[in-house]
Amino acid sequence: MRASKQSDLPDARTRILDAAERLFADRGYDATSTARIAKLARVPKGLVFHYFPQKMDVLVALIDERTFVEEIPDDAVEAVPGDPAGTLAGLARRFPLRASPAMRRILFREADTHKSVGERLGRLNSEVFQRARRALELALPGSRGDQARLEIAAATFAAVLIYQENLSQLTGQHVDPDAVADLIGRALGAT
Repeated sequence: MRASKQSDLPDARTRILDAAERLFADRGYDATSTARIAKLARVPKGLVFHYFPQKMDVLVALIDERTFVEEIPDDAVEAVPGDPAGTLAGLARRFPLRASPAMRRILFREADTHKSVGERLGRLNSEVFQRARRALELALPGSRGDQARLEIAAATFAAVLIYQENLSQLTGQHVDPDAVADLIGRALGAT
């Protein structure tokens, strides 16, 4: 087995972000020191500050570079007319957040206390809600559902979809988006 060479390692900035992602997900932002990030990244502490003048800059870089909320135009939303449950289940399979499980934990853990994280989570919530509402409008055209009911159904589905990982951690139970989609479809009077 050959010894690892310095050239085999990712660049220092990437190692710093990798270490911060792991530590913020495990311990939280406030409980993680820059010294601990530097140690895990195998870089001098001063190099952390070279790339990121403040610890908050590390968190902002993680959010900006390692979470992506895919936005799609309204006409790209797929719906099955008369089948809101199937439509919502399909939407759940195309969840618009691109982030590692660690980054997802960071998003939810830090959203209430750090503005940039909260803004990213808000964008995700808005995107999922808009997709769900548009999909339900297409699945239930005309008189099948009034706007207020569709908005409540879309908001409920978005909340469950976005927070399903947190709900699982709290309850120990897996939240099945298909079952939630079916429940919402039944509540809208379409089965």
